[in-house]
Amino acid sequence: MAAITADDGVRLEYTQAGDPSGRPVVLLAGFKAPATSWRYQVGALTQAGFQVFSVDLRGHGSAEHPNAGVTMERRGQDMAQVLEALDLTDVLLVGGSMGGNTIWSYLSQFSADRIAGIAIVDQTPKMLNTADWPHGYYGFDESNADTYFAEEIPPTGHGTPIWKRGRRLLRLLKAMKDVDRTLTRGELALLNDHAKADWRPVIEGTDVPVLFVAGAESEHWPASHAAASAGLAPIGTSVIIPDDGHAANIEQPEAFNEILLDFAKSL
Repeated sequence: MAAITADDGVRLEYTQAGDPSGRPVVLLAGFKAPATSWRYQVGALTQAGFQVFSVDLRGHGSAEHPNAGVTMERRGQDMAQVLEALDLTDVLLVGGSMGGNTIWSYLSQFSADRIAGIAIVDQTPKMLNTADWPHGYYGFDESNADTYFAEEIPPTGHGTPIWKRGRRLLRLLKAMKDVDRTLTRGELALLNDHAKADWRPVIEGTDVPVLFVAGAESEHWPASHAAASAGLAPIGTSVIIPDDGHAANIEQPEAFNEILLDFAKSL
């Protein structure tokens, strides 16, 4: 791993692979997930000629884990500092789960000048269900907006039960084997901040191509979020992967990689 020091002194980390002359692809994992969770994508991307950066933002993997102060705004700032420190342009940004909404946080604060395209992996841009957005987190609405994520990531009863996923489960266990499942107060605060955000206006103002990928059997929200989000984007497309859960790139890597590479090569 190589390190980048953010402007507040926090250490961020990344790995680099592939052709240095290839288009850069920056991979951002979801809540608590390490950069190594992209293990099933790095090889496919490098073999296709891309330069791949797997990034651990603060609180992820081998990067520094502050006790408090991590917000979606700060995550977007970290993203900007990674791109600036590495001097990356013409970038394909790929964000899984909270990593996807981190991209919208970045674009809410900075221009898209460095970006060629964006891929969002099973993440709704608005987790709170409302009359105008029924594609949020199952069971999360205005009646429980202040309490739903206070102590945990609530189980929803949706998706394939974890013990019935077969090889999908084995891939998940391998990709996430070093993740501490306990939640600190700071992590719960970040989760709450994430849950209350609405990134739809940012999507509407994004003028680069955006791909929204959904797992048909996501545990967290209906797969309809992908088409609904693509409908907001000036240049948006969506794909639903069958027999796939929230960790869409991990559970069905071959199908996901084919979709991602098709998108990457179209930019």
